[in-house]
Formats: sequence, C-alpha cells, structure tokens
Amino acid sequence: MKSLPLGPLMIDIAGTGLADIDRERLCHPLVGGVILFSRNYSDPDQLAALTAEIHALRNPPLLIAVDHEGGRVQRFREGFTRLPPMAALGRLWNQDPEAALSSAHAVGYVLAAELRACGVDYSFTPVLDLDYGPSRVIGDRAFHRDPKVVTALANALVSGLRDAGMASCGKHFPGHGYVIPDSHVELPIDSRPLEALQEDLMPYRGLALDAVMAAHVIYECFDCNTAVFSNKWINYLRNDIKYNGAVFTDDLSMAGAGIVGDMVCRVETAYRAGCDMLLVCNAPEAVGAVLTRWHPEIDANRVARIAALFPKPFPYGLAELRATEAFANAVGSISTLQ
Repeated sequence: MKSLPLGPLMIDIAGTGLADIDRERLCHPLVGGVILFSRNYSDPDQLAALTAEIHALRNPPLLIAVDHEGGRVQRFREGFTRLPPMAALGRLWNQDPEAALSSAHAVGYVLAAELRACGVDYSFTPVLDLDYGPSRVIGDRAFHRDPKVVTALANALVSGLRDAGMASCGKHFPGHGYVIPDSHVELPIDSRPLEALQEDLMPYRGLALDAVMAAHVIYECFDCNTAVFSNKWINYLRNDIKYNGAVFTDDLSMAGAGIVGDMVCRVETAYRAGCDMLLVCNAPEAVGAVLTRWHPEIDANRVARIAALFPKPFPYGLAELRATEAFANAVGSISTLQ
C-alpha cells in the first residue's frame, strides 16, 4: 500500500476488476478518487471485492463514488433495491407532504446503506435542479418545480444519506433544469437574468451540503464560460451563498466541456476556477495525457475538503444490513413509489 495524499482527479476503470493499467493510474499522485459505472458491476459480492481492492491500493484510500440517484440513473440494479425517480417523491408531496418527507428520508437511507455495505463511499446525489419540464437530461430526476419543495425533499433525503454515514452532493450548480439541451452531447446556454436564476439557487442556500457539482451550462448573465470553468460562479458559491464544502466538476469528457479545448486544458481551467475534484470519465487516452502533461500546484485546503467526504467504516455487510429493522422499514416506505 502506497502512502499518497489525495490528488484532484477522479477517474474511471474499464471492467469489473482492476487491470494493471488501472492499478498504475490509481496510484498516480494526481488521482484522488474513482467513479464506478454499470460496466463495473455484476453483483454485490463482485462490487465488494472490487472496492476492497481499490481501497487497499493507497493510504489514505481513494474515494469511491457513483451516480446512483434512483430512477433511470441507478448504476447498480441487480441485487440492489430499485430506487424511484425523485419526481415520484414530488408527486407524493402534492398529495401528502409528510409522507413524501418520510419516503425521501427512506430513499436516502436505502441508497446510501446498500452502497456502503458494498464498500462504495459516495453517491453524487441529490439532484437540486428544478423541474421546468422540457429538459432532455433532467426530467424526472428532479424532485419538483417549486424550489421550496425541492429543498424540503432534498433535506430529508440528505438526512437519510447521513444516517447511513454518507455525505451529500447537490447538483448541478447553479441549475440545469431550465435549459433543454443535454450537456452530455451539446453545450446548453441559459439566457435568463441572474434574478431569474435565484429560484434555482434557493436549494443551495437552504441546504447544508457536503459537496456541490457544477454544471456544464453557460449562464450568459454571469460568464461566457460554463459554471465548471467559471471562477465567477465558484466565487459566487463561496462568497454569496457562503458555501465552504467540496466542489466537483461534472464529467469533463462531456460535450458541454469542450468549450475550453482538450482535456489538459479542461482540468487546468476547472482547477484554476476553483473546483476541488475533477471528473475525467470514459476517456482513457485523455486520462493518460492528463497524468503525463498536467502539473498543478496542489492546494492543501482543497485536499482537506475532499477528505472530509470519506465515511466512517460501515458496520454491516449487505445480508446483515437487510436483516435490520431500520432497513426493512425504509424499503417498505419506498416500495409503492416506483
């Protein structure tokens, strides 16, 4: 096991186990985390073995993360509880707010507890984007159109995450719900004035978040760069919203990130803008270029913000977890929300 401080890059791996090139890259000083995808999963036992091997590579261990929100964005399905889309909680709120808050807490707990039982440290959730309707990428991933409802339901879900020992990540700052294009394949531009964006920002003001993920969207009222590459937006988050947790980029291999050039330019620009951890996914050649050519001056304060996301050891394996009353009650609470 190598003793290495956490680097600012979060990268991915190709398969359900580690290849030699994975081990080499995961031990590079610029790397601080791993993001897993559906291709990295076959069953809970395989996942637990994979995460144990990744954690054993370095001291302190790498942060292992996943996009595991519920609905259509749930990377691990077979062998995991099927989680509802967040819009299901919003619909329940319209009928019974108290029941919706209870179910949101249950979703957060089940989501986090199952991942933690398999050795995954962190999920990029909750989505705080408002449901304006036509977005191609957000849709039913959003809780609701009303920012007050989004804040209340997200707060309950975050409480459930924390009860299972997992930190939160609000996304996509400052708000991805209004624009129609999908930033995975296009560059969305939000032309609204800053005053109109205040609704989208309300959840960020109202929640105690452990991390925030910035959006690949240009907000013309503020900057000609996307939020990921905008020192203006990151400073607004720090100084106006008074947020002091970690800031992640969205995946820098997405089309919406192409505005600043190749991958080395992307990581350099995002880090200079103030993002703490930079995601480079589904682009193995670009990862190699970054590890070879990028030579940043590492900020110890940023390292500390990422380190604060690491959970304490989880007391259960998956079978033990599912035998607990708390878990059974939580699953029962969300079983009608599919």
